[in-house]
Amino acid sequence: MEGWQLLASPWWVNLLILIPVVLWFAWKNGLQLSRNQLLFSAIFAIAFGVTEAVVVVYLRNLSLAGSQAEVLARQGRVMGIEVVREACTIVMLAAVAINSAKGNRERWALFLYSFALWDLMYYACLKTIIGWPSSLLTEDVLFLIPVSWTSQVWFPVLVSVLTVVVVLWRSRRLR
Repeated sequence: MEGWQLLASPWWVNLLILIPVVLWFAWKNGLQLSRNQLLFSAIFAIAFGVTEAVVVVYLRNLSLAGSQAEVLARQGRVMGIEVVREACTIVMLAAVAINSAKGNRERWALFLYSFALWDLMYYACLKTIIGWPSSLLTEDVLFLIPVSWTSQVWFPVLVSVLTVVVVLWRSRRLR
């Protein structure tokens, strides 16, 4: 059984837990986000999380098919594809946020909200489709840009849940 680990790697990945805390105080006067902005950003993020999980399942299967030599050769290409996929994910989430809100605070809020929902749906779909992660204590590669970020699954799930709560709470004075 996997043991609980406090720290992610590299060390600075642990600072991500400060994002919802900092945003709580930075957005103390509230956010000018409508129900529709939050709803449609959520719909996009959830659908995108499902799509990303399916793509990862395909990439995983592709990288494991064939002889050992073919698998090793293919895994290097798959890692390159993964980096491009990750970069495109950030670009798409940012583009939707930029297009959906007027102010920079609201754009950041929608980006982080969408990223958090996308991340939660990604893990939920992988669990449903392939039974992974086996628990919140499972080690995961969170990101590959600029280096490999690793932690147990509980860490990004906690950051994502807290981020969603902060954005929704600070947007509660919705019109």
